[in-house]
Amino acid sequence: MGYVKLVFLMLFSLLCQLAFCSSLSHLCLKDQALALLQFKHEFATDDYSTLLSWNRSIDCCSWDGVHCDKMTGQVTELNLAECGLQGKFHSNSSLFKLSNLKRLDLSGNYFSGSLISPKFDELSSLTHLDLSSSSFTGLIPAEISRLSKLHVLSIKSYYPYEPRFEPHNFELLLKNLTQLRELHLISVNISSTIPLKFSSYLTTLQLLNTQLYGILPESVFHLSNLESLDLSDNPQLTVRFPTTKWNSSASLMELDLSIVNVTGGIPESFGHLTSLRTLDIASCNLSGSIPKPLWNLTNIEKLFLGDNHLEGPISDFFRFGKLNWLSLRNNNFNGQLEFLSFNRIWTQLEFLDFSSNFLTGPIPSNVSGMQNLQSLFLSSNHLNGTIPSSIFSLPLLEQLGLSDNHFSGNIPEFKAKTLHRVSLKQNQLQGPIPKSLLNQQRLGFLLLSQNNLSGQIASTICNLTTLAVLDLGSNNLEGTIPLCLGEMSRLWVLDLSNNSLSGTINTTFSIGNQLVVIKFDGNKLEGKVPQSLINSKYLAVLDLGNNQLNDTFPIWLRALPNLKILRLRSNKFFGPIKDSLTYKFARIRIIDLSSNGFSGDLPVSLFENFEAMKINGEKSGTREYVADMHELYYTNSLVVTTKGLELELPGVLTTNIIINLSNNRFEGHIPGIIGDLIGLRTLNLSHNRLEGHIPAALHQLSVLESLDLSSNKISGEIPQQLASLTSLEVLNLSHNHLVGCIPKGKQFDTFENSSYQGNDGLRGLPLSKDCGGDEGVPKATTPVGVDEGEEGDSAIISWQAVLMGYGCGLVIGLSIIYIMLSTQYPAWFSRMDVKLEHIITTRMKRHKKRH
Repeated sequence: MGYVKLVFLMLFSLLCQLAFCSSLSHLCLKDQALALLQFKHEFATDDYSTLLSWNRSIDCCSWDGVHCDKMTGQVTELNLAECGLQGKFHSNSSLFKLSNLKRLDLSGNYFSGSLISPKFDELSSLTHLDLSSSSFTGLIPAEISRLSKLHVLSIKSYYPYEPRFEPHNFELLLKNLTQLRELHLISVNISSTIPLKFSSYLTTLQLLNTQLYGILPESVFHLSNLESLDLSDNPQLTVRFPTTKWNSSASLMELDLSIVNVTGGIPESFGHLTSLRTLDIASCNLSGSIPKPLWNLTNIEKLFLGDNHLEGPISDFFRFGKLNWLSLRNNNFNGQLEFLSFNRIWTQLEFLDFSSNFLTGPIPSNVSGMQNLQSLFLSSNHLNGTIPSSIFSLPLLEQLGLSDNHFSGNIPEFKAKTLHRVSLKQNQLQGPIPKSLLNQQRLGFLLLSQNNLSGQIASTICNLTTLAVLDLGSNNLEGTIPLCLGEMSRLWVLDLSNNSLSGTINTTFSIGNQLVVIKFDGNKLEGKVPQSLINSKYLAVLDLGNNQLNDTFPIWLRALPNLKILRLRSNKFFGPIKDSLTYKFARIRIIDLSSNGFSGDLPVSLFENFEAMKINGEKSGTREYVADMHELYYTNSLVVTTKGLELELPGVLTTNIIINLSNNRFEGHIPGIIGDLIGLRTLNLSHNRLEGHIPAALHQLSVLESLDLSSNKISGEIPQQLASLTSLEVLNLSHNHLVGCIPKGKQFDTFENSSYQGNDGLRGLPLSKDCGGDEGVPKATTPVGVDEGEEGDSAIISWQAVLMGYGCGLVIGLSIIYIMLSTQYPAWFSRMDVKLEHIITTRMKRHKKRH
């Protein structure tokens, strides 16, 4: 009996211990819970935040994202990724009281440009730290390198936030973190070379877009445990591949060196990377053919060799039997596409990009074997024939790019329901727009421009509620513009230019629309400009040129805050542009009102408010485009008149600043305020009724390339100051009433007779009329910029010379009179007298002008 009691007591004691331990595993220490609650209250959260489960009535070890040590109750893991935290992350945050944390994930929150606190080093037990995509910025503190137990460190950023290392701190980090397995730094400004030594445990090294420079140490390729290496988007980094077998050959599965400076091409040592699944060496300036050892990479699944100068037959790539992503875009590969019908090879293919190569022939009629294909890009080749209907039957197809080829025939009906992007522009396709294409509920981009499509634009196109780009320009479409197009809430680009569309623009542009580009130019549209355009607050480009619109200047467009290009040329606009202090148009860079019936004076206040033209964009050193839609697969092209030519700009730089008011009925003077528009490249006021003088203030237009004031009634001399316009390539002042000497020097020495013809009072080169002075060169005038003393002395000397000259002339003249009278030659003397009077009068006038 005693033995039984003893056994019972032992069992009871064991059960109590187990129960006690079990209860401990669910108990959160009070100081830990308090620290977490304090941290929660430091931020605003949304309605879906993980932190909503955090409250005092529940054990903190059961809160979402919180993990505790089952024995001690200490918080050891905190997963707050994408928790909707918003606000400043304070340097003395209560989070740093959780000294036993081993894993901390703060990624995907919004900490409003907070600095990374140096107190992270107090979490000395951390093995995993993720601060990615949470809008941290500023210096990465050196204290991070004290976290010597770290296995994983991840800091990924995005514009405009850019965390950065102080000089040598990146090297210090790699030196101290000897246990590191994974290092992810994306869009972090390292701005240094890569150190020679790394943790020998490193399996993943990701240093994407980190401003690295110098030569990559070859030791990186010999890290024996390395599985993934990504150094992409570091154009100042030079990479030389090992020519012999790499130590990492057996383990390396991902290699991304796109947009780095690769020297020496692809060596044969690549053939040893038999474990490689992903290879991206796009935009590395590689040339030549693919080395044979590369075909040994039989496990390759994703291969990106685009934007290089590689060559060879495209069919070679079917050797990679496991490929699901293949990009060879923008190279020199050739051949035909018959291998795409080899169904068993391409069954697993999801992404295929052969665009911008030298491929020829048709697409095989049967490509239905590519059942998993989601993206197919074959643009900018020499492909021909009809587009096979089997492409439009691929069940998962989302993106189709066949533009800039020689495809003909009708566009087949679409059976796929998954399409997101379709680009068939710049071919010879004909017939109507397929009805099935207008039933694609996910379609975001439809680009069919520069074909021979005919028929009308069906109103059912407005059923495409997800459409962002509609480009139907340069076809043979007719009928009216569907009224509902202005009500498509997601539409950014609406391009119906260069068709045969007629009627009035009755489209109602709804409040809140997202339109950035509207191009209706080159049609047969009539009536007025719809005032509902005032609702297009994001509009940057409005092109209504080459129509039959009959309206006054739509001054209400001044309320559009982002308008940069306004083109109303070749219509029937009429009346004055009334001067007003309320003009805005502050961002206008190109305004083309040419070939209309505008009249009255040039509106001074219009020029006064062209704020964007008052900046010389050359000084910024960056190339930016107006309404750059490359991310939307659309290029904003524009036809402009400049340098006496009609030019199509395939992309409109912000520095393309143009004013064209030619071929109207404008009167009055050219306002000198135009001289304030120092960013101006082209000024065309030709074929109007302008009079007065050319403003000397135009010499301030230091980047002006084309100036056309021809066919007006402008009088006076050409300002000598215009000789300072060193960028001027084309000058046309013909058919005016200009007089005096043509300026000499710099660009004026390059202009021909045609620049000045029709001005009978002009003299000097290149005209045949002599301008006087030595060898036809005008006499020197007082230099610009002399001080008052010098100017006074010069004037005295000049007048002394004049008096001496006229004194001598008087003596000689009287002598001649005496001789002529005594010899009785009055007729000869009369002619001489008139000529002498003319010479004296002309010189006196010139002298007065100079002084």
